[in-house]
Amino acid sequence: MNQIENNVGGFTVANGKKGPGFREAMWFHFLLGACGVYLWWLVYGVLPQLSRFLTYSLFNIGRGTHLGAALEFFFYDTPKVMMLLVLVVFGVGIIRTFFTPERTRDILSGKSEFVGNVMAASLGIVTPFCSCSAVPLFIGFVTAGVPLGVTFSFLIAAPLVNEIAVGLLYGLLGWKVAGIYMATGLTIAIMAGWVIGRMHLEKYIEEWVVKLNVDTAAAPQIKMVWRDRITAGWEAVKEIVGKVWIYMIIGIAVGAGIHGYVPEGFMASIMGKGAWWAVPAAVGMGVPMYSNAAGIIPVVEALLGKGAALGTVLAFMMSVIALSLPEMIILRKILKPQLIAVFITVVTCGILIVGYLFNILI
Repeated sequence: MNQIENNVGGFTVANGKKGPGFREAMWFHFLLGACGVYLWWLVYGVLPQLSRFLTYSLFNIGRGTHLGAALEFFFYDTPKVMMLLVLVVFGVGIIRTFFTPERTRDILSGKSEFVGNVMAASLGIVTPFCSCSAVPLFIGFVTAGVPLGVTFSFLIAAPLVNEIAVGLLYGLLGWKVAGIYMATGLTIAIMAGWVIGRMHLEKYIEEWVVKLNVDTAAAPQIKMVWRDRITAGWEAVKEIVGKVWIYMIIGIAVGAGIHGYVPEGFMASIMGKGAWWAVPAAVGMGVPMYSNAAGIIPVVEALLGKGAALGTVLAFMMSVIALSLPEMIILRKILKPQLIAVFITVVTCGILIVGYLFNILI
């Protein structure tokens, strides 16, 4: 009888059995990846010396000057954030191959409301969706019978607690800040979705969405092998880094200006714990801005370094990411103004609570 052959990850497998050639090739790719990670770590470790060489030797900027401090910050943070971004996006790109819109929708369908809120917010971290995906996702979720509040938990968590933000915060500011951000963001997404669900606001969804009859049958799943998943990781790097690098450079430049020219402790006077109005002012400043995690996190790093309170900075960051004007414009296509106003109010209240709470506790 003829052998049945399959191609797995680019290697031939006979009768479903992985031969020595397959294992050798997998070990080769594993060792190649390990060497790549080691090289990444070596380069990452010399960035402080490289930034000082570029600033004070190559460009001959005087040490202790405002310009020197700003340029050193810029030359250090630019490759650092870019390297972290590539590493995080590549890893997440692989994870995302396990989650399709159809699979996410099926997971959330038929769950009890609060359990659905928790699951939706958790899925929002690892699924490849942002505010630009709001229209098709909202339609798909509503027509699949996913409760409105559960849908909002997902739509809030997807941009707010995205894995790129968590990874960059961990790399730049440590696990404590990253953990606080993830925990508070998830709490806001869960509770805001639950509150919106309790208000029974389905009548404020645009009529064309309600009347739309979408086939909710699960789309056929394409079985992916690890070679496909690794390719998807590199594709994610090219797509996401290609889109956000300009925001990253702008954010780092703003952060460098704050680091070099803003006096020590100045931010504490306007974004510190003592000013009761600092948290709402930070939220108000963040809403009209348009940025993403890669662009805003270097600014957050610089603000904290200059004495701004953690709660105030978290509130600023969350408002930029979760309450941006572009997202509101996109949501207007599917939601009536009343529901958008409720969404903004509930999320803003959650962000304000987070800001004040962490200013008190930390």
